Amino acid sequence: MTTRSSGKIAFVVLRDGTGYLQAVLSKKDVSDAAWDAFGKLTQETSLEVTGTVRADPRAPGGGGVELTAADLTILGPSPDFPITPKEHGTAFLFEHRHLWLRSRRQVAIARVRHEVIQAIRDFFYERNFVLVDTPILTGAIGEAAGHLFATEYFDLGTAYLAQTGQLYVEAAAAALGKVYCFGPTFRAEKSKTRRHLTEFWMVEPEVAWNDSDANMKLQEEFVASIVARALERRKTELAELERDTAPLERIRPPFPRVSYTDAVEKLKALGSDIVWGQDIGGDEETLLAKQYDRPVLVYNYPRVVKAFYMKENPADPRTVLNNDMLAPEGYGEIIGGSQREDDYDKLLARIRAEQLPEEAYSWYLDLRKYGTFVHAGFGLGVERTVAWICGIPHVREAIAFPRTLYKLWP
Repeated sequence: MTTRSSGKIAFVVLRDGTGYLQAVLSKKDVSDAAWDAFGKLTQETSLEVTGTVRADPRAPGGGGVELTAADLTILGPSPDFPITPKEHGTAFLFEHRHLWLRSRRQVAIARVRHEVIQAIRDFFYERNFVLVDTPILTGAIGEAAGHLFATEYFDLGTAYLAQTGQLYVEAAAAALGKVYCFGPTFRAEKSKTRRHLTEFWMVEPEVAWNDSDANMKLQEEFVASIVARALERRKTELAELERDTAPLERIRPPFPRVSYTDAVEKLKALGSDIVWGQDIGGDEETLLAKQYDRPVLVYNYPRVVKAFYMKENPADPRTVLNNDMLAPEGYGEIIGGSQREDDYDKLLARIRAEQLPEEAYSWYLDLRKYGTFVHAGFGLGVERTVAWICGIPHVREAIAFPRTLYKLWP
């Protein structure tokens, strides 16, 4: 809430959760108590205002109306609100995250996130995918064990906070065909980059009979749909964030595709010292993505840098049938996906090669024992996608209460 007064006319900008509205008080038209209450208003005071709404296309808040106040009552005073209109450092703002959420910028980001999540759910609902809720506490893991949060689970040994629901939606895809899970995932990487959180939200579809190519087509359609929805329904919020929407308006399929092998050659030509066999890191992702005006799909990475469940590439067994989608404008990987290894013996060999506990994966191997089938899926990180669409530099603003290496409160 902001106020200003000329002595006889006063203005108050109000927020009620649906938007912003300017109220105008005339000293001669309101009671002395109401005028006195106005004089006591401070930032973030809760109040009740009654009056007459009238059209005013110039009114602040973008709603095209203004409120001529007849009465004003303070409900909840707000003395010395710690976040003032002056500039504050990022560390200070995150210490006061519970209050910073009320700012126009954070409200705009929250509304874009809400729209992205609704767009995700609608996309899959309209295409007859079934939502499957996968466990957060799990005994089987999808990625490297060093990046897990562990906890003791009664008498059953160690449980882990899920990095992914993927292994479980693979089982569900055998029953339902087209499925997805959507929930929080956890990575115990000691990462300090602007692209990483220790707790983030991921949506993971899995489709029976999709191969890697069909998987990439679904990703293109999916991401283009989310971006179009945000552009259509969150113009006001993107304008509040001063987001240049021209780059987003170019997000239409097909997206460029480049093999990992060709990507390495491109990166070398651009001055990178990457060699074949290394994973493509954040700096290389940014450099590569800058060559395109929309997301780029990098496919068929070396097997040694990717997870055990990815399908061996029959045309080049050094590689797997997978892809990453890199967002433009420096936002990096927003999707990782693959065709899954559907051969029992090859999957078992990979589990053994990675020295993973076979017993923990016996149920996962069963999926290849009893009616195996070609299938593929991917995971999209919500915070990275929201950060990209909003044009904000760090994923920590893309979730209400971020969890990072140094942030567990509030």
